[in-house]
Order: sequence, then structure tokens, then C-alpha cells
Amino acid sequence: MRKLALSDEIMLKIDKPARYIGGEVNMVIKNPKDVDVRFAMCFPDVYDIGMSHLGIQIIYDLLNKREDIYCERVYSPWIDLDKIMREKNIPLFALESQQPVKNFDFLGITLQYEMCYTNILQILDLSHIPFMAKDRCEEDPIVIGGGPCTYNPEPVADFFDIFYLGEGETEYYHLIDLYKENKAKGGSRREFLEMAATIPCMYVPLFYDVVYKEDGTIKEMKPNNSHAPKTIKKEIVLDFDHVCYPDKPLVPFIQVVQDRCVLEIQRGCIRECRFCQAGSVYKPLREKSLETLKRIALTQLESTGHDEISLSSLSTSDYSKLQELIDFLMEVCERKKINISLPSLRIDSFSLDVMRKVQDVKKSSITFAPEAGTQRMRNVINKGLTEENILDGCRQAFIGGWNKVKLYFMLGQPTETNDDVDGIMDLCEKIAELYYDTVPKEERHGKCQITASTSFFVPKPFTPFQWAPMCTSRQFLDKAHRVNDKLKTLLNRKSIRYNWHEADISVLEGLLSRGDRKLSKTILKAYQKGAVYDAWSECHDNNIWKEAIEETNVDLDFYITRERQTDEIFPWDFIDTGVTKDFLLREWHNAKEEKVTPNCRMHCSGCGAAVFKGGVCFENKN
Repeated sequence: MRKLALSDEIMLKIDKPARYIGGEVNMVIKNPKDVDVRFAMCFPDVYDIGMSHLGIQIIYDLLNKREDIYCERVYSPWIDLDKIMREKNIPLFALESQQPVKNFDFLGITLQYEMCYTNILQILDLSHIPFMAKDRCEEDPIVIGGGPCTYNPEPVADFFDIFYLGEGETEYYHLIDLYKENKAKGGSRREFLEMAATIPCMYVPLFYDVVYKEDGTIKEMKPNNSHAPKTIKKEIVLDFDHVCYPDKPLVPFIQVVQDRCVLEIQRGCIRECRFCQAGSVYKPLREKSLETLKRIALTQLESTGHDEISLSSLSTSDYSKLQELIDFLMEVCERKKINISLPSLRIDSFSLDVMRKVQDVKKSSITFAPEAGTQRMRNVINKGLTEENILDGCRQAFIGGWNKVKLYFMLGQPTETNDDVDGIMDLCEKIAELYYDTVPKEERHGKCQITASTSFFVPKPFTPFQWAPMCTSRQFLDKAHRVNDKLKTLLNRKSIRYNWHEADISVLEGLLSRGDRKLSKTILKAYQKGAVYDAWSECHDNNIWKEAIEETNVDLDFYITRERQTDEIFPWDFIDTGVTKDFLLREWHNAKEEKVTPNCRMHCSGCGAAVFKGGVCFENKN
């Protein structure tokens, strides 16, 4: 029987103690003494968030399929337990065995969001693992990072031994086999890292030196070890039907953010939205077959007892067998009283018909993401959505019984003018007018409710906007206040609500997503001053970051507000995602000229992703 790492006395003092006990339905149980390699898989945020992450579930299932590996989970302790663990010197532990993370062979940390970077240091600190990779000894776990933020790993490069670039299903077995081989022959930590560096998608930061120009930009990044290649190539899954996917996902004891079965129907995206990093780095689009999805759906529902199933993808409407999949799920779910969640749908007649069947329209809202208020701006970002599309979708939704509309926009995108900012509320007003013009008074379910939300634009690596300048916090807030002032002048203002994101956090996200290795000192300084859980507004203290930025001599304007030169070497240029820099630069010029690029199924734009020889790039080829 497992002995819990936390005493009953501590459990009674903390919020949601079930976060720390493990033992969930479908948890894998092995004897740590019977395996060769122990792998602690970490999501650097609270359990409620981390347990909702599909990627962790996939890697957990993948690694535990091998008898010689035991993969366990670890999450960031919430601030109440964090304080107690420091006071009582309790080392961070994995949920399955309740044993210290420091005793494991690997600590794998997924990097999903830049604002979790201080939580990475919290994990290392509480695990009693040195912050800096160069300071670790033979007894310390190999710290490996994966996930979307690894497409610019440089701001946290000093804290990691290895980064895995790309999709985790393909090379983890290879990496662990090399670890076992090195261990069997008595090899050192450095020798293992040299072996790991020979895998094309593995980046070992210690084996690279960065040389800077006088103006602070990068002159070159060069390997300092013969085992390290000049370019790191992302890894992707091509056979999406036979890749590992959990039939028996973990089921938490407490409510988490996404407490449901998840069907990943495809990976990648055919849309060419110029602001979207995920759409670029996950190219090309690859689909799971209908038969595979049917099997997974039935197995997951049977093994979990969940009362809801959700489709996961960047653009669900682009799945080629969506009609057949929905018909199957509706038949199964109606019989089993299961709810169906359909995110990421493009609002058209088919989507609305499906949602009408699976939702209670009197209680739910319909969601659009126009991203910009004017057609000019939507052309700049290549959204592929016209005002006519938006209004027609709303009209059909209103006729179908919906009266609540959620709209998502971004402020501060490249070339944005005051007219584009004003266009956000102009569009909301048109939608409100459309409701009252379309739905007879006697058929209305109350007044129209439109909720417009704006986030602030962050130009991310591997997008056409990676050359673009970013707004300051003041500029962001001025734009948000302009939108809010415009709302007050509208005839239908009582039907419209407006929310906006925190500007300071957006600026910090921009710094951390576009920065270089110099920022590791800033992140460490912020953590030492008390920064943690920066993704949570109630925990984020921007004054701490201001002090850390000032004390480490970081020039915010250098990283944030300047437009990059077209020939500049970026901190992430050593990574090959398949999508070429030439294509991204061409799209940057197209954006400034307001030219629209068709989606991948309409026309191949030569982005470079065909180099993988699979997915949508080869759909219509014999």
C-alpha cells in the first residue's frame, strides 16, 4: 500500500487535497523497483489545469505501455501547499508512488504557456534539483522540455538538459533506449546528452554557444560539441491511425477544467491565419480515420464513465469525415445520455444544425472568432472570414433559437488603425441590429446578449508576424478604452458587454516568447523575488517583473516594440519546423499588402511542410 507524502494534518490545512494523492481511475500502478527507467511527467501548473491536458495523457499512456518504464505525474503545488513544503522541507513528489521527483531518471516538463516559466523554477526548487543545467550532477534527473513553447526554448534554455522539438509519440522510446544503453556501460551524464543530441529533434542547449552583434541581435548560434547538429528538426507523426492514444485516460477525483473524454480528430491546420503559431508549427494537417475515432470514442466512454465527449482540433470543421463522425456520436451519445462538445467549428449551416441537435439553445451561446473588426484587418491577418460570413452565421443562429453570441477579437495587430479598432463595436452593433430585425418580438428568448472579448496581440515565433513590432502596455490599454468608449455610443449598447485582457501580462508574454538566452537571468530573478503562478491574475505581480527586468538590464523596447529586420537571425532560427522562413517572410509582405492567401485544400502556397511527405500536402496525390 502506498504511503502518502503528505500527513493528514497537512491535508486538512490545504485546499483540494485530492490534487496530491493520486489513485485516480485508470492510474497506472507499477513497482518502481521492477522498472529500469522512472519518468516524472510534469505540467507546471495546478492539478486542475494539468489534468485537462491531452498531451500529458498521451505521453503517460505511451511510456507506461513499456514494462521497463514507469511514468508518473507531477503538478505545481498550489500556493498554500507550496508554503508548507518549504517550511517543512518536504520534497516535491510524484502522484503515483508519492516518492520524491529527485529520485527519478527523467523529469519531463511540458511548456504550454510562457507565463508558466516561473512555475518551472518552482518545480525544480521544490524537487531540490539545481536550476541551471550546468550545475547538475550525475544523481540529478535529466530535465527535458517539450510542448509549443519549445519552438523558442532560448529564454529557459539554461534550465533544461534537453528539449524535444515536435510531437512526443515518435522518439521517446529511442531516447530512453539510449539512456539505458549509456547506463548499462557506466556512461556519464554528459555522454548520455551527447547520445541524445544525435537524435534530430533533440536540442541540448549546453552544446551550443550564441554569439551576439554589437546591437544585441544574434550573429550566429554554433555547436560546441561534435555530436550536436547545427539545425534541430521537429518530429511529427505521419501515421495518425496507429500512433499511441489512451484508451483508458485518467479520470480525476475532483472537477478539472476539461472533465470529459477527448477525441483528437486531427492535428495541424489548413488555415493560414498569420497570427497563429499552432497553425504553423503543427503543419501539415493529418487526420485520424473515422473507424479509429469510433473505436476510441466507445473505449474511452466505457473506461471512464464520463458523461461528455469533446472533439479536439485546431479547426474541427475542416475534418473531412465530420458529418459521419457526428452522426455516429449522436447515435451513441443519445443512447448513453452523453453530452457532445464541439469546439473550433466554423459557423455555417451544417455546424449550426449539428449544434442545435446537441445543445440546449436556450442556455448556450454561439461563438465566433472574427479576430478583427474590419474586413481590411481580417485580410491582413488572413482570417478567411468576411463580414457577410459572420452576419449570415449570426442570422442562422438567431433563426435557430440562439440569442447569445460570444465574439473574440485581438487588438494591436500589425497595421491596425483607429478605424479597425472602432470596427469591433461597429460589428457588434450590426449583429445586435440583425437579431432584432430577424427574430419577431413574440419569438425572442429575452434580449440579444453579445459578449465581445479582446486579447492583446503577441507576435509569435514561426509566424509571418515574427518580424512585427508589438504594442506597449499603454498602447494596448488605449485601444481597449477606445473600444469601450465606442460601446457607450451604440444604440444597442445594453445588449453588448465588453471584456479585455490584462495588458501587462500580454507584454510579458511577448518578452518571453520572443526573447533569447539572456532572459534566463530575468526569469530566475523574478522567481527569487516571489514570482510564481504568473498565468493566474490573482497571483501575478507585475512590480516583481519590473524590478527583475531592471536589475538584469533588459531593454523591453529591443524585444517588444521594434520591427525586426528581414535579414535578422532570430533566437529560434536553428529550429526547422518544415515551414520555411522564406514562406513566412512572403506572408509578412502579403499581410502588409492586405493580400489573402488561400487555405491548403484550395491551393498549395509552398510553405515547405510537404517535406514531411504526408498529411494534407499529399491528400489528392496517388
